[in-house]
Amino acid sequence: MKLCSTVAAMRAACRAVRGQGKRLGFVPTMGALHEGHLSLVRAAKARCDAVAVSIFVNPTQFGPKEDLAKYPRPFERDHELLEQEGVELLFAPPVEEMYPAGAVTYVTVEGLSEKLCGRSRPGHFRGVTTVVAKLFHIIEPDAAFFGQKDAAQATIIRRMVRDLNLPVEIVVCPIVREPDGLAMSSRNAYLDAQQRKSALVLSRSLKEVQNLFDRGERKASRLIEAGKQVFAQEPSVRLDYFEIVDPDTLEAISEVHGPALVAVAGFVGNTRLIDNIVLQG
Repeated sequence: MKLCSTVAAMRAACRAVRGQGKRLGFVPTMGALHEGHLSLVRAAKARCDAVAVSIFVNPTQFGPKEDLAKYPRPFERDHELLEQEGVELLFAPPVEEMYPAGAVTYVTVEGLSEKLCGRSRPGHFRGVTTVVAKLFHIIEPDAAFFGQKDAAQATIIRRMVRDLNLPVEIVVCPIVREPDGLAMSSRNAYLDAQQRKSALVLSRSLKEVQNLFDRGERKASRLIEAGKQVFAQEPSVRLDYFEIVDPDTLEAISEVHGPALVAVAGFVGNTRLIDNIVLQG
């Protein structure tokens, strides 16, 4: 596996791969890799001839009171995991390489970036789309792989790619869960044993919505109420939002007739976790 820490080195390495006629897959990460990330790497390997991964804890997607300083950075372990998966290229730049002094240019997807997590974390999605656009320009992948857990992010990136005519296929892969149902996340490492147990309320509330939907309920308000009732049974977890939206526009819907994204976010102690399911109307 070739490790690159500068834009110039990564750009040259990717061009060399594509120059051999290989289809290049890309998995952007912030490190602290878990089985969810590795499932994206495997999906990329299955669909492409070579795989590039980035590890970059992107400061522009963190708010002033968020966990940038304490975000886990086990680089040696991550490097080893990616090597075991047969990744060809790893891009791990320092912040000043990605954001040169005086950088003032951002990419914003208007109208979508203020919804769901964007409402709770102003500026978050602007940071995400800016860094992803930069990574796409540096790596020029044929396909990029994202997780369904960050459903709003995937929707926003798809729109950015469409609007800017970027020549990259966006592939969204299923959520990977722990055996008890908790969606895998690098932030799960912050939870103590009791919080880890309490965090299951997110997947439990979604399961209740799915059950009610399977029994024929189509009114979004009733489905949301059922999910919130489950949430209320775990007072140690503070609900941020529980919404049912169109997966392409992130607009709230009143009845489920086509695919519908059920998205939830909550605070377990100081740790903010998200989860979702898609109802097939």
